[in-house]
Amino acid sequence: MSVVIPVLNEAPGLALLCSTLRSQLADTDRSIELIFVDGGSTDGSADVIAAQGFPCLHSGRGRTKQMNLGAAAATANYLLFLHADSELPDAALDSVISALDTQPWGRFDVRIGGDAKMFAVIAFFMNWRSRLSGIATGDQGIFVRRKAFDAVGGFLDQALMEDIALSAALRKLSAPVCLRSKITTSGRRWQRRGIWRTILLMWHLRLMYWLGASPQSLAKRYE
Repeated sequence: MSVVIPVLNEAPGLALLCSTLRSQLADTDRSIELIFVDGGSTDGSADVIAAQGFPCLHSGRGRTKQMNLGAAAATANYLLFLHADSELPDAALDSVISALDTQPWGRFDVRIGGDAKMFAVIAFFMNWRSRLSGIATGDQGIFVRRKAFDAVGGFLDQALMEDIALSAALRKLSAPVCLRSKITTSGRRWQRRGIWRTILLMWHLRLMYWLGASPQSLAKRYE
């Protein structure tokens, strides 16, 4: 399996991420390939990755470009796309491989790291909504067989909602495997913008996306 990790100015958390991934690799006898893809960081992220002993590719800025480049460079038939501010649960790599042995794609449940009590509520509804809709977000650690990924054309080259677009395409092939083990994603965006403001913003952006608004215009609103 190949784990593709897009990076942009994530230097403060990369040492911990690399340490966690190293522990995950030590706990499995499976063949796992880690592929970091830097999208033009200005904080030395690529140097941190190199210092941790992992290879790092370089691409133009944009998560879609980074993940598609990483997938193109990957040598395995199974792909896991992991955000740089996420932490995998124990035995995650074995769980993904076992799931992809029988199904084309899937994702983890998610928990949000941080002290706010509201984070547990947000995560519950994210997981519940995903089960009902068959749509996964990048925070949930999307994994997919290469054949299925290639069949839908990979990630669309768009500024936002690339994970939603991929999920919608993959859902036409099959419903996702929804692993109960929880991937931890950073709560920093909620803390930085405000919890309720972020919730309302994301609801608005997703609604506008489904109504046909361009991802480029939505990305400007998100920023």
